[in-house]
Amino acid sequence: MTKQHKSIAIDGPSGAGKSTLAKALAEALGYLYVDTGAIYRTVGLQACRTGTDPTDPAAVMALLERLQIRLEHGKDGLQHMYLNGEDVSQAIRQHEISAYASAVSAIPQVRAFLLAQQRRLAEEHDVVMDGRDIGTVVLPDADVKIFLTAAPEARARRRWLELKQRGQERAYETVLRDVLERDDRDTHRAAAPLRQAEDAVLADTTDKDLEQSLALLIQIAKERLQA
Repeated sequence: MTKQHKSIAIDGPSGAGKSTLAKALAEALGYLYVDTGAIYRTVGLQACRTGTDPTDPAAVMALLERLQIRLEHGKDGLQHMYLNGEDVSQAIRQHEISAYASAVSAIPQVRAFLLAQQRRLAEEHDVVMDGRDIGTVVLPDADVKIFLTAAPEARARRRWLELKQRGQERAYETVLRDVLERDDRDTHRAAAPLRQAEDAVLADTTDKDLEQSLALLIQIAKERLQA
């Protein structure tokens, strides 16, 4: 079957700016933006709310099978996550949900359960999809693969500023520690560990601001799409 739609996979560690930049890139190209991390955050949110151990595969799968998770793009053009009919797009961005999302995403059964939903979006639309295993597992045949990263200290500072803007006060040292711990979990998990795909372009934005980072991604995407 001939591939009908184009796909751009953006992977990278926590705090690299994947969501912000992937969303901006999708807008620049006229593609649909898909934040796969939000899906895992939604599962993590429910685990947090119900007191479910996010590291217990059986408990999380039992929880997941009873959930109604829906991803929609609203009139505002943004991706919204719905949990049992409730728009939880803001709730899943609470800092403490990050650890839950990381834990549930390390469970192979959870990743397999959600894989079809993610691939279906790429079959139906031109997409920019970001996560931690998009180019290696979810969309291994993506037209463009980018591994977006930055030094841990830079990523922690960006995350710290983002939380501060949302009114979630955290010490920078705490955020840095969380970033380093998340890196360790994501790169060492058994299920689809974070790694750069062999054919992905490395984009290091440590010394770049948002505008410069976006310009770099647009350049990479256009060059690869025209190749």
